[in-house]
Order: sequence, then C-alpha cells, then structure tokens
Amino acid sequence: MTQNWSVGIEGMTCASCVTRVEKALRRAPGVASASVNLATETAAVEAAPDVTPSALFGAVETAVSDAGYQVAEQPFELAIGGMTCASCAGRVEKALRNVPGVVEANVNLATERAAVRGVRGAVDVAALMAAVEKAGYEASPVTDPAQAVTLQDGPAWWPVAVAAMLSFPLLLPMLLEPFGIHLMPPPWVQWLLATPVQFWLGARFYRAGYKAVRAGSGNMDLLVALGTSAAYGLSLYEWWRAPAGGMPHLYFEAAAVVITLVLLGKWLEARAKRRTVEAIRALAALRPETARVLRDPQGAANELTVPLSQVKVGDWVVVRAGERVPVDGEIRDGASQLDESLLTGEPLPVDKTAGDKVVGGSINGAGTLRVETTAVGADTALARIIRMVEDAQAGKAPIQRAVDRVAAIFVPVVVLIAIATVIVGWALGIGLEAALLNAVAVLVIACPCALGLATPAAIMVGTGAAARQGILIKDAEALELAHRISVVAFDKTGTLTEGKPSLVAHLPAQGTHAETLLRWAAAVQSGSSHPLAKAVTVAAEGAGLGRTIPAASDIAALPGRGMRACVEETGEMAGIHRLQLGNARLLDELGVSQGALAEDAERLAAEGRTVSWLVETGEEGAGTDRGAVRLLGLLAFGDALKVTARPAIERLHALGVRCVMVTGDNAGSAKAVADALGLDEIHANVLPEHKAEVIAQLKRNGAVVAMVGDGINDAPALAAADVGIAMGSGTDVAMQTAGITLMRGDPLRVADAIDVSRRTWSKIRQNLFWAFAYNVIGIPLAAFGLLSPVIAGAAMALSSVSVVSNALLLRRWRPAAAKEVNAGAVDAIDGARRVGV
Repeated sequence: MTQNWSVGIEGMTCASCVTRVEKALRRAPGVASASVNLATETAAVEAAPDVTPSALFGAVETAVSDAGYQVAEQPFELAIGGMTCASCAGRVEKALRNVPGVVEANVNLATERAAVRGVRGAVDVAALMAAVEKAGYEASPVTDPAQAVTLQDGPAWWPVAVAAMLSFPLLLPMLLEPFGIHLMPPPWVQWLLATPVQFWLGARFYRAGYKAVRAGSGNMDLLVALGTSAAYGLSLYEWWRAPAGGMPHLYFEAAAVVITLVLLGKWLEARAKRRTVEAIRALAALRPETARVLRDPQGAANELTVPLSQVKVGDWVVVRAGERVPVDGEIRDGASQLDESLLTGEPLPVDKTAGDKVVGGSINGAGTLRVETTAVGADTALARIIRMVEDAQAGKAPIQRAVDRVAAIFVPVVVLIAIATVIVGWALGIGLEAALLNAVAVLVIACPCALGLATPAAIMVGTGAAARQGILIKDAEALELAHRISVVAFDKTGTLTEGKPSLVAHLPAQGTHAETLLRWAAAVQSGSSHPLAKAVTVAAEGAGLGRTIPAASDIAALPGRGMRACVEETGEMAGIHRLQLGNARLLDELGVSQGALAEDAERLAAEGRTVSWLVETGEEGAGTDRGAVRLLGLLAFGDALKVTARPAIERLHALGVRCVMVTGDNAGSAKAVADALGLDEIHANVLPEHKAEVIAQLKRNGAVVAMVGDGINDAPALAAADVGIAMGSGTDVAMQTAGITLMRGDPLRVADAIDVSRRTWSKIRQNLFWAFAYNVIGIPLAAFGLLSPVIAGAAMALSSVSVVSNALLLRRWRPAAAKEVNAGAVDAIDGARRVGV
C-alpha cells in the first residue's frame, strides 16, 4: 500500500514553476508520483510502502531545493509535562524528531517547552502530541504568546510536608545517636511510617520510571525508584529473617528520607525555575486587558471600553493619565510624557506629542492622548519582544548539545555502576548488605537534572535580565558568541552620532547665488527621507525659502553617491535643470573639478563635516539647450556625537575589545569622530554593499566581530558579522538580521550586551563545572561506601536547586550607568559636540 503525503512548497509563481517542481519530485528516489497545486502551494506526494518517511522527506527537500524552490516549514510550540531531568528532555526530543516531516525539535527542560519545525502540510499538532504521550509525557499546544510566560505548576507543597512528618520519626534515632540516646521504633512502626512515603508519596517515581523503561530509556525517577526500592526491600528481608522479638538493622529511614529529600528538591527547583521567567511575565503584564476606543473620533465623544482583542488597526484609542498604552500607534491628539523603561530600559520619561509614535505597554504621564492604532496582537512591538525573548530562552547554545549527548547515556551508565558496585563489593567480602547499600547510594546521588538545567537556566535568567534593560538577544547562539567578541565595528550616522545632522554651511561656486544653491538642493532632496535631506529642508525653511523651492521630478537615488532630480525653474532661470547632489565620488564620476571650493571642502572635512556637492548636468529652456556639466556649490553638514559614545568606547576598551568605525562618510569626518572618541581603526568612504567585505577582513585571524548599525542600511554587514547588533527601536529588519537588538539607540548598551553575555557564559561554565564535578566526585564516593543513602539523597536533591539558584544571581545584573563617566570624558564629549562632528 502506497504512502501519501502533503508537502508545502515556497517560491512558486506560475504554472511553469509547478511543472518544474513536479518533474523534480517525480525524479526523487522513492517518489511514485507527485502533483503540485499552485493555489495552495502544496505538493501531493505518493511514495512506495517500503520508503521510510525520513528518507522520503530528505529526498523531497533535496529535489525541491535543486529545482530552485524550498520546502515550506511551519513552527510549533508545545508545553511538555512530566519531565524531571535531562534524560527526559532528550527522550521527548527523540520522539518528536521521529515524527514524519519534523525537521528539528528542541526541548528546554527549564521552560518545559518544545520548539518544533516541521514540513508544512506533513506535520500537525495532534501527531506531535501523540508522539510525546507515547514517550510517557504530557503535551499541549501553546497558541497564545501570553500562555508561554507561565511554567506549568510544579509539585505541590503538601506531599513534601506529609513525607517529612512521616520520615522524621525514622530519622530521629540517627540524629540522637551522637548524644548517646538510643531510641529506635519497633520494625512494624518503621514499616508503617515508610510504606506510605514509598508507595503513595513516591508513586510518581515509579510511574515515571516505568514509562521511561517502556520507552527503552531511563531518567532520574528510575534511579530514585530503584535505589529506594532496594533499601525498602532490604529492610523487609532483614525484618523477615530476624528472630522473633529481635531488633534487626533496618533501612526504612534511608528509603523514606531519600524520597522526602527528592520531593523537597523538586519543589524548590520548581519555585526557582518559575523565577527564571519573571522577565517574560513582567513584559506580558504590560499589556492591559481592555482599551477605550473612539468608534467615531471625528464626531461626538463616544468612548467604548472593549477587550484588547477587539481593537483593530485604525481604531482611535484614548489613553488617560497614568494608564498603560494598550496598542502600538501614533498620537493624533494630546501631549504627555511616556515611561518606556520596561520596554527600552530608558530610565527617564520621554516627551510625546501629536505625530509621535507610541509603543504598547508604556505608561502615560499626566496628559490624555488619542492614539490611532497601527499594530495589534502579535504584530505589536511588545509581542515581538516577548517572542524574541522566548525564542532565545527556548533555543540551545552549542555547548548544550554536547551536554545532551552525555545526558542521553547517563542513566544507563549509572545503573551499570550500581550493579558493578554490588558485584565488586560482594566479591571483596564487605557483605551483600553493605554492597547493596553502596549501590543504593550510587543510584540516589546520581543526578542528570543538574546537567540538564545548567545551561538553559543561565540563558533564561541572562536573556531575561538583558530584556528588562532593553537588550534583546535573539538566540542562545548569539549569546554564546557575544562573550567572545574581540572587535566591534560601528556605523557612524545614527549610531555614534545623534543622526540629526544640520546644515552648517552652503558655499556657492562662482556664478551661482547662495539662495539658488539652497533652493535647488532642497528641491533635489524633497523626495528623500535621509537625515541630510531633512537638514537641507529645515535650513531652506529657516532661511524663508520654503515657498520658493521649485518642483522636482524624475527623483532617483544614486546608491553610495547621492540623489538626482529634474528641477523646473521659473523667472530668469526658467527651464528644467538636471541636477545631481552627492559626495566627492559623484564629482569624480562626472569629471567635475572642485575648483576654488577645494580648500573650503578640505577645511570643512578636516573639521569633521560631511560635504556634499550640487552639480548641474544639463539645462533646457529659455530658447537654449546647454548640456555643459558645472559645479553649483557645496553643502556642509554637522552631526553631534551622542553623549554616551565616548564612555561606550572606553568601556569596550576596558573589556579588551577593539573599536572600529565603518562609514560611507569622507575620511576627514571619519577621522574627526575617531579622534574625539578614541577609536582604534577607521574605514571611510565605504559603500553600503561593501561594508560586509570590511567585516570579512576584520574577521580574519580568528577575531570575533560584532557590527553595530541601524539594522536597515547596514543589514548586509549585520548579517556578515559574527554578532549583529541593531540600534534603535527594534524594526523588523533589525530583529530579523541582528543577533542582538538594542531598544535604545545608546552605544553604551553595546558594552552592556557584551557584559551580560560574559556574565551569563560565566554562570554556564560554573553550573556545568559543578554539575559534572558533583557526579564525578559523588558517584565514586557512594560506590566506595563513603556516603550513606540519606546523605546521597540530600546531595542529589540540592544539586539541581544549587544550579538554578546560581543562575538566578544573574537577576541582579544591571547595566553600567552613563553618569559614572569621569569628568574628562564628559569634557571630551562637550568639545566634540561644539565642533559639530
């Protein structure tokens, strides 16, 4: 009987695409027939019954890729219940990856989440849940981002309390023994107290252990069940063979106390793990549940309080003083100050007025605002931030994959060591009873939990602490790479400078009036949103020339050089003037000399100004037709350095990081900025498409390079760098291209991002060291009889708690304050701002 599968295909645009994909699929090994539907973008594939799904999907993916298209993937997220250690996470991952059509599956023990990528059309949630349940665990789909911020409920407190009350009388004789007090309950009392702990309160270990064995694996629960059952069974045996009225040496207390301690450890661990997601909880709490909507904003006031889910793009929302902004939008009426600290890390309120954009989750100040909604639900900045943090916490750092391989064989190896302990101990003559107790200690002290939690717990807390300060880390790999950054390459405009340049000089060439130069430059720039274009427009309006700016047509950008346009003039200069405005590279291409303005241009460039040139390449009108190219004049722009730019460079130097600037500006402007900030290296006159080549050069000799830019013009360089760091408010391009997004345009946060990465990595190393050391030292000590089962149980219970608690220390991380900069640095900044670099 043949197999039938549905596969999503991306990239098809016409019927010829369909034909090409069908031909490619029919040639794929194992495919009997294939039919492609362009409307649904799916392929119905029929395969022979002896072809395994994994082989089929591999052949299909290769065939589609070779044809120039790609198999469409779909993400799934599941909440997983019943996991107790790294072995459990590994088993769930294996079960999910065995589902036909699954491309990748990652399970995070700390968040109790599974992130799955599958072939669209071939995988559904039901199949994934069935696979998890067959492996012995529980699964439920996560469809709402808000649902993902709360971990599943951990163990209740009452089993721990009941187990402690039942176990304490068994433990008491051991505690009193050092004081010469011998108080041992009779065997039947010990059995009566230990049995409920073993088989009622400890039933979870038997159930989970049984599921693991049935699935052909092992976990922490199996080790606890085996160890405590051995101690309990040995006690029954000693009691049975003891003479009537005698007092045998029983080990009921070992079994009961170990279970109690493990229950306590899991309860403490669950509480600690819930604290690791506080950052996401805090972000999710920023979203109010309702919003006041004006259904007729132009008419009479008609406020309706509706659930946030009912707000649509275009709705006007009223935000009163002290309330949270419910949506992303643009202020249409009113003015106020907004507290965006939990979104951007900006400690001070930000002034907002009509025309300004607002972000959902920020807190309104004293004014009342009317906001037109531009994004709702999953499209809001807050939802994207939450998703980014969740993705980073759900992902696995490369080092975690190596740990997972160890965890996969951990339980079988421990069981073998326990068996060897019994055999060797008995052979050495210490007696079966002592050898069995040593094996119990081996089973109880071994803990794969600490191995499974060491990395994800630190990543969760580290990324959460960073997110609270407006530093969004895209994934665990970016976090791991960031701690090794040795070179940071900065873009200049908008990154190290304010990005708000002003026109500081406009010098006409001979035969051109200064007003004409400014008016025509403003006309050419009228079709651009570039900061320099805005500076020209503001200068023209400030000079009272706003109404005399001529109309421009055929406006086009000249990548890496400037702008061109046709300007229609009236009066004495009536006609259509073909103009180009750009940098010195443009002059060279046109073969135009700077003439008498060369010295002025050199002087302005040395002062750190950005110099642009206006050139006329042709003129028609007034009965003449002149095609001569002539220089009309130059325009010089100044852009102040950001207040925190110098402290940022100093902090990076203190961290041992080289600082480089890669800019399209002229060498003079770049050098002025480099001198003011103390940069180590500059690359000037670099076209946007060539910045990636500079990054590749910097990466030679093993350097780990970070590129800092705005995430739009610098997208190729951000992608080429080992770690891309996008400045600004988190645009789509920034979040997709960069590994780290800084919600505030503050260069000081670059050093903060590296710092939090290094601290997180340090916690990961500490956790892994203690997790491995604990097992490497503890298991041999238990095997040689140097640890009793009770002490071993206590150590095991506290091992995972200590790992999570150590990771939680990262919650205290705070970024360095810009105010801590020394007075000398402030003076240098003020000097740079005065020259208008």
